[in-house]
Parts: sequence; C-alpha cells; structure tokens
Amino acid sequence: MSFFTRRKGVLHVEDLPLSDIAERFGTPTYVYSRAALTAAFNAYKDALAGRDALVCYAVKANSNLAILNVFARLGAGFDIVSGGELARVIAAGGDPAKVVFSGVGKSATEMRAALEAGILCFNVESAAELDQLNSVAADLGKKAPVSLRVNPNVDPKTHPYISTGLKSNKFGVAFEDARALYRRAASLPNIAIHGLDCHIGSQLLDPAPAAEAAEKILGLADELAADGIHLSHLDFGGGMGIQYSDEVVPSASEYLAAILKLTAGRKEKLLFEPGRSLVGNAGILLTRVEVLKPGSEKNFAIIDAAMNDLMRPALYDAYHAIVPVVERNSASQCWEVVGPVCESGDFLGHARELAIDSGDLLAILSAGAYGMTMSSNYNTRPRAAEILVDGTQMHVARQREEISQLFALEAILPG
Repeated sequence: MSFFTRRKGVLHVEDLPLSDIAERFGTPTYVYSRAALTAAFNAYKDALAGRDALVCYAVKANSNLAILNVFARLGAGFDIVSGGELARVIAAGGDPAKVVFSGVGKSATEMRAALEAGILCFNVESAAELDQLNSVAADLGKKAPVSLRVNPNVDPKTHPYISTGLKSNKFGVAFEDARALYRRAASLPNIAIHGLDCHIGSQLLDPAPAAEAAEKILGLADELAADGIHLSHLDFGGGMGIQYSDEVVPSASEYLAAILKLTAGRKEKLLFEPGRSLVGNAGILLTRVEVLKPGSEKNFAIIDAAMNDLMRPALYDAYHAIVPVVERNSASQCWEVVGPVCESGDFLGHARELAIDSGDLLAILSAGAYGMTMSSNYNTRPRAAEILVDGTQMHVARQREEISQLFALEAILPG
C-alpha cells in the first residue's frame, strides 16, 4: 500500500496535500508518513509472529526523534553505531535494554555510556575492540554483553559502497578467525557472550545471500556449542531493499522465509536490524523549481534542494523518482534536475521527463532513508525541515535551520 497518492492531480501524503505542507513550512522539506512507518514495522512483526524475535531498527537510516519514538511505541529495539545514536534512542523513549551497538570504531567513552545505560549487546568487530571493552567494563565493575560480528564472506549482490560482508570490507571478524576469538572472549573476566551477529550489506533484493550467510552463521553457532559456548541470540542483521524505480522487492515475510525455516526449532532469540526497508518509502523530499535553464545539449531544472540535502545521487549515482506535486496539462521535456550547490556533481536526477515550470513543487520519492541523516551544511546551506504526517495532521519533527545557527559555535580570532 502506498501512503503517497495522487488525488485530482495533487500528490498527497496520507490525507494531506503536499502543497499544504510547502505553503506552511516552505522547501526543501522532508515529509514522512506515520502510517507508512507503522505498516513497514508491522510487516516484520507479522512475519516473525510466533517466534522469539526482536526487530532492532537501524538508527543510521533515519535518526529523527519523532521517527524513533514511533518505532519505540511499536516495541522496536534499535541498532546503533555511535554514542550519539544511543543518546537519541534514549531521548526518544527507546529502551536501552533493546539496543545493540554495532560499528568498527567504538570509543572507550561510547562503551562506558552504553554499559551504564544497560544495553542489550555490543556487536564486537575486532579482537582489539574486545580487549578494550573488557578493560572498560572492568573499570565499571560490570560484564559487557557481547556478540561477535562475523564476516561470512557472502556476496550480497548490491552496490560495492554498501556491501559489508566480503573479505575486502572493513566490517566484522573473519569467519575463519571467529571460533578462536569466541574462545578468547570466553576467557575474559568482564565479557559475557550473548550472541552471534552478521550483516552482509544494504539494499538487498535477493533473499538468497542472506539465507546463505544465515546457514554459515548457524553452522558456527553449533561449533561454538561444541566448545561449550552457548548463545542466547542470533543476529542476522538487516539490509532488505526497497523499490526506488522498477526493482522487484520481496515482502518482509518472503525475505525472512528461508532464515525462519533454517532456524525452526532452535532455542536462540532471533534479532534483525532493518533500516531502509522501514523508512525509505515512508518519506519524500519536497522541493521547488527555482529556475528553468534550457540549453543546446541539456535542459536544467534548478531546484532549491541540493546534494547537501540528499547525498545519495551524488554519492552512489542512486536513482530517486521525481514527480510534480501538481500535475500540468502540458507537454513534458527532458530535464537534468540539479541543485544550486557549487559542484558539477550536484544533481538529484538525470534525464527526467517532466512537465514543469518555475515555481512548481516536486517530490523526490523514496527519500526517507539516508536522506536527512547524510545531509550537510555545505555552501552554508541550512538543513531542511522535517514534517511527520499523521492523517491530516502535520507535526514538526525538526525545524528548519537558521543561517545564524550554522556559525553559532565559531569564533573570530581576537586582535
């Protein structure tokens, strides 16, 4: 079900015209649908019905407090990769006891904060991190709950920048080293082994690689049991993709089916870490055409959103559908949809057939994941507002930044 629909030629989010949001809050603005967030989470919940499982939302996909609060109210856990994300989860009403802490470079300060908060588990990614965590836990008189993030060397068949499960990636512990490192972890006085973790990549559309990785992880879990190391949970990561264009995307139940079959009858709790599939198609970036600039080789539609607002096209050459908010009864033309940032790579879409004029509103679709979280203030551009829609109600999830805020922490040298 789509929560962004066209009615009488006007694009709506739930029951609200997007033009009403632009009129009240301006552009560029991120707009999210609460109903879409809820439906996406419930699809996982329904797929896991009857199993001892926890869905830990990957905060990096979209860390707005309002969105985190929606998921916390639905009973979600959270997958974090920084102390800042832990602070966000707590501020949004999330339960630290449902938090898993991933990431290759956790600092001692971050480890200390997570131990004091009482998180569910650290996903440890190296021997050095294991030793540091043992030391930090000892200083606090605690035992740190851990799983090792094991790299199964499975090709996720996705963009190389978002592949995380191959030998060449920086993430995780090599599969062939994991058993020995678990034995070492078991010998450390301030480490408590709780689980086993893997995550092979993002924007995964084929369930087969995830199932292949799961099979390897289950084999390792059985080897650990033979060593006397018994796990309370198995974390299969996240990564399920969404439709940006014409991709064929499995449902949550289809994507998880093979993993659930492989784990049938096992005693360990199952953890999953979806991000993009929960928020990606629950949000759009609302923008306005500033200038139309026809040319001899290309026509440019210059909009008020830019690469600093939505980095994915410039970073990955990622595709996002772009549609008019209000349809025009005029012939379309081919446009390069670009922003005002001073970079040739500042584009949001290449060669788009659009019937548009200056001042028209556009919606950049599928922008709920890795949009606002990757935005910047390049060219001293204030970051966009964020609005969460619930039926006909608009809620300000984040106010638009003011230019003065961008240099409020800076200072001019005296003299």
